[in-house]
Amino acid sequence: MYVEESLKVDFKAAEFRQGIYDSIPIMLGVIPFGITFGVVGLTVGLSPFEIMLMSLVVFAGAAQFISTTMIGMGVMDFGLIVFTTFLINLRHLLMGASLTPYVTKLPLVRQAVLAFGMVDETYAITMDGIQKYGYSQSYQLGSNTVMYLTWAAATAAGVAIGEYIPDPLAWGLDFAMPATFLAMLVPRLVNRVSFIVCILAAAVAVVSALYLPGKWYIIVSCIVATVVGGLLEGGEQNAK
Repeated sequence: MYVEESLKVDFKAAEFRQGIYDSIPIMLGVIPFGITFGVVGLTVGLSPFEIMLMSLVVFAGAAQFISTTMIGMGVMDFGLIVFTTFLINLRHLLMGASLTPYVTKLPLVRQAVLAFGMVDETYAITMDGIQKYGYSQSYQLGSNTVMYLTWAAATAAGVAIGEYIPDPLAWGLDFAMPATFLAMLVPRLVNRVSFIVCILAAAVAVVSALYLPGKWYIIVSCIVATVVGGLLEGGEQNAK
């Protein structure tokens, strides 16, 4: 009852619907990614129940792919799988930090619900929404909700058709997520600082991927982009 009442407070249906509407184009890229996960899960030996449970409870595409890949390779050390996925998702600390000024005054239950639904796509949509309309928890919840339902439905579709697609990569479905991220990135390149940060982050990611193990290139490029972007924006503000 407390959770239900906490979520009802300050809920604005129009902003919730706007969050859903603005998220729909991005969901078109999420669907193939979710289908691929359902197929890959079956390929490594997970049951349909286990695959759906992971999408509903974990709800983190990259972490789910890495963990299922490790299981497929015979890695059954739960601690190692958790630690690996933790490293992959360290970027969420930076994403969450950027939203801190907007959510810290919300009740803890609402913060937890919004944090659970914050993935790369919903974060990008929420940040775009802040620029266009200002922050709205209802808008963020709308984006989170449609993303969660889309991911669950796409996973279920992948499980349903998995036996007919033995090699999902042969269909080029693995390109869906990079294309989605590019679609989210390009509209945000609106000034000199964003262009510089984008190019620098890309260069650092490529070089780091060549010399660092695992997914550390994601963390390194995020940190470099955050620091450089902060310095450049601070410099422009001081120059005014």
